[in-house]
Amino acid sequence: MLSLTEKEADYIAAQLLKGMVCFYQIDKKKVHFMPDDEDYFNYDLTPDEEDILDEIDADPDNYAEFTKMEIPQEHQMMQDFIDRKVKERSLAEDLVTSLTKTKSLTAFKFLIDESKYKNDWIEYRKSKYLDWVKEQLDSFNYAED
Repeated sequence: MLSLTEKEADYIAAQLLKGMVCFYQIDKKKVHFMPDDEDYFNYDLTPDEEDILDEIDADPDNYAEFTKMEIPQEHQMMQDFIDRKVKERSLAEDLVTSLTKTKSLTAFKFLIDESKYKNDWIEYRKSKYLDWVKEQLDSFNYAED
């Protein structure tokens, strides 16, 4: 059964928030990360990253993969934040409207960054991503059983 320290889970959550995909090497208890190829499809892997991917291909059972939330999950998290934290009706309406735009994540971030809720959002999102890492860990352990 795989378990992570709070520090490891925090680190993985922080990397996911930066757009990375993380691989936890079980035997060495080490976190590897690289840009998520869905976001960085023109990104050239470094030789070290290529080596890590080769190791993962050779021994996939020795690695647990952690990925960022899907867009619908991100939207739900943003909606929950609006419902729970934003008290100003006009800002809440603007934020909800931003979620309907084509670049919804960017539009939401722009509005939040210009508001008094910026730090609340950063903390809320980080805590939700920490929960997300723990959910993925639980799924990994369940699949192993």
